[in-house]
Amino acid sequence: MTDFDGSNHRDISSSFFSASTTNSPADKSKNKGGKGSKKQVFESYMTSEEVSQGLKRGELIQVQCNCIITQLHGNDKRDIFLDGIVSRNRALNGDVVVVQVLPPEQWKVNRTLVVRSDTECEGASESETKREHVVQKKLERTPRPDVIVEDRYNDRDELVSKVQNIALSDKGRPLEDTSIPRSVGEILQKTAKVVYIVEKKHSRAATGFLKFLPDKPFAMFAPVDHRVPRINVPLADCPLDFSSRPGDYISTLFICRITNWSTDSNFAEGRLAKTLGQAGEIEPETEGILTEYDVDFSEFSDEVLDCLPKNLPWTIPPEEMKKRRDLRKECIFTIDPATARDLDDALSCKQLPDGNFELGVHIADVSYFVEEDNSLDSIASRRATSVYMVQKVIPMLPRLLCEELCSLNPLTDRLTFSVIWKITPEGKILSEWFGRSVICSCVKLSYDHAQSMIEAPDKMFSAEELPPVDPTHPIDEIHQAVLNLHSIAKNLRAQRFSGGALRLDQLKLSFTLDKETMMPQGCYVYQYRDSNKLVEEFMLLANIATANHIYRKFPGLALLRRHPPPKAKMVDELQELCDQLGIDIDLSSAGALHKSLNTTLGDDEYTSARKEVLTHMCSRPMQMALYFCTGVVKEEQQFKHYALNVPLYTHFTSPIRRYADIIVHRLLASSLSCGPHLGLSTEEVEKQASHCNDRKTVSKRVQELSSELFFGVFVKECGPLDSEAMVMGVLDQSFDVLVLRYGVQKRIYCKSVSGLDSFRHHKVGKKSELTLVWTPDDLEKAPVEQIISVFTLVDVQLRADGAPMKYSAVLKRPGDSDS
Repeated sequence: MTDFDGSNHRDISSSFFSASTTNSPADKSKNKGGKGSKKQVFESYMTSEEVSQGLKRGELIQVQCNCIITQLHGNDKRDIFLDGIVSRNRALNGDVVVVQVLPPEQWKVNRTLVVRSDTECEGASESETKREHVVQKKLERTPRPDVIVEDRYNDRDELVSKVQNIALSDKGRPLEDTSIPRSVGEILQKTAKVVYIVEKKHSRAATGFLKFLPDKPFAMFAPVDHRVPRINVPLADCPLDFSSRPGDYISTLFICRITNWSTDSNFAEGRLAKTLGQAGEIEPETEGILTEYDVDFSEFSDEVLDCLPKNLPWTIPPEEMKKRRDLRKECIFTIDPATARDLDDALSCKQLPDGNFELGVHIADVSYFVEEDNSLDSIASRRATSVYMVQKVIPMLPRLLCEELCSLNPLTDRLTFSVIWKITPEGKILSEWFGRSVICSCVKLSYDHAQSMIEAPDKMFSAEELPPVDPTHPIDEIHQAVLNLHSIAKNLRAQRFSGGALRLDQLKLSFTLDKETMMPQGCYVYQYRDSNKLVEEFMLLANIATANHIYRKFPGLALLRRHPPPKAKMVDELQELCDQLGIDIDLSSAGALHKSLNTTLGDDEYTSARKEVLTHMCSRPMQMALYFCTGVVKEEQQFKHYALNVPLYTHFTSPIRRYADIIVHRLLASSLSCGPHLGLSTEEVEKQASHCNDRKTVSKRVQELSSELFFGVFVKECGPLDSEAMVMGVLDQSFDVLVLRYGVQKRIYCKSVSGLDSFRHHKVGKKSELTLVWTPDDLEKAPVEQIISVFTLVDVQLRADGAPMKYSAVLKRPGDSDS
């Protein structure tokens, strides 16, 4: 992965410029010319030698084009941006590129609108190891993340859908040059241009529609994603009757792959890969999403399947049993979403005579089945993660493993990796043991089952109220274990947050699906309850313990996970905004922020909505958590996980669905002398860590798109939907709202509001406000004015748009609420 702080600088002067990952040492079109040659639209790329020398001299910067993927930025880094398609020079989202900062006289004096996605940090999402793929979702309705939009027009936010600028980071000169005069409040923004594509990480595939061009030997492919250029495709690739009946294909969705993009054309060249079906239908749209984001959803090959156990039903070999700690008689159980099939983890909690507890986290021993360097390991490392969509899962491993042999299914002997602590009721760890083990889960509890047990501590549960239970463990024993786990988890959680941890909770929309059609029947905001917190707390404890263990044993080879602090400039701007809004918030540390967010924002029915809006605002400066190899990042201070406020962290608890966890398991086994030494170098671990980062980001985005797809169908089938909404942000001619009933975020454009006579924008410092003037129903009455600022309550209606799967939030006139 490209680093912006130089902490693991890559020398790209050698074999890094390989034919498989780069354009070519110099642009092929560079030598084109002669009679009749077209005017050049783009600059030709530099040669690899020119780039290598430029990087060494500090004249060039290697970065990743990021409209989706949030990169690692140090607080001393300054955003620069590519001003339009020419500056981007045919690079697409995710590509690793080399850029050249333009001379200061070409920098832009403007106000900037920085639009960022909410970023992931384990303090907010570690419990997603238990995500229920059918129902959970974080809907993001803000514009595309990591885009810096130049404010050359009156309506800045409207440009978000029109401009394709890419946020980069520069470790060079300061952002502002005081020698250049400018007005108060204006910012001098660095600009740059792409001079080389190091690695084409974008799939070069896009979903979209065909447009017929009369008298042309090609058709125009218009991608749905406006960041991808329009593509000329040969008519021979199109359906046979496309030229004679183009109208028949207006709503047909196709997949196209870019094959070339020359310097003399605004349009790329490509080939049609597949006809998906009708736009707006879930399966064609889903396949389009997976293809566009390069998610491998093909069936596993025979070569991969040959790596699986042949003698089924499989049983644990006696010689393997002898090598492990036998925990099959212990009261061990799983707590998962009701629909989960890949059960990664189990828990145990046994009270000891001295009043303390023996508490265990038992994780599926996937590395036993996935041997290093075979075909199964190769495909798992490439996929790197399972991808959870609303209606299905694209698994990292064959289903025989992830749903059967590795899954900790109840009443079945299973191989595990365990961490067992002796712990006090208050959560103080007295001793710790790691090792390979064998368990037999006595029951598969859902979160609902565990929650019922927590809420009714004195109740005697009957067998009919629970799934099948191992008769050697009475229900009361399981119930008491859940209560003990809950009690210890509460203490651990309190200690974490008092010690400076942060959790940024955001609303997740859940779906109920028709069992036959898999169409959405309903949706609701998912409730994060004590049973979720219980599991999350012990997964965090196990991950932290494992991180410390493998780093101690392999200081130059451990695969850990770090979370850099938020960008200082954005934090300062947010602090200024909150001060002007009268919000008492402390952004000085993760712990201070957490404490501020949990201070009551009023005391009424909208308190939680105000907290949700503030949480969203605080999420914007956050950076992504990243896998890394400890031998590459030299300063231990950079290992730290900001949100969790711990010096070392890793992922150990979900090896069925995350390849990073498999590497961690192998390191752990090697450290305990119960497995071979990891056959990877420091550089190879870092390369795999980088790939896992990329695929995790893609997986997250695909999940979001899947949920947007289903919610769009739900609005179309069940709408229009009325709800109250709370304003999250105000711009020149639009504002963003959180739709409270469904937890979705939408932008409302003042120009499109029906019944609005006029509007005006007012801004003092960072505080932005709109005044909407409504035309009165009775013309003899005065117009009605409505003030729109952060935390304003409004009434909206969600309505399906003309475009497939799209919907809008329509602002309702004040006093017209019928929700």
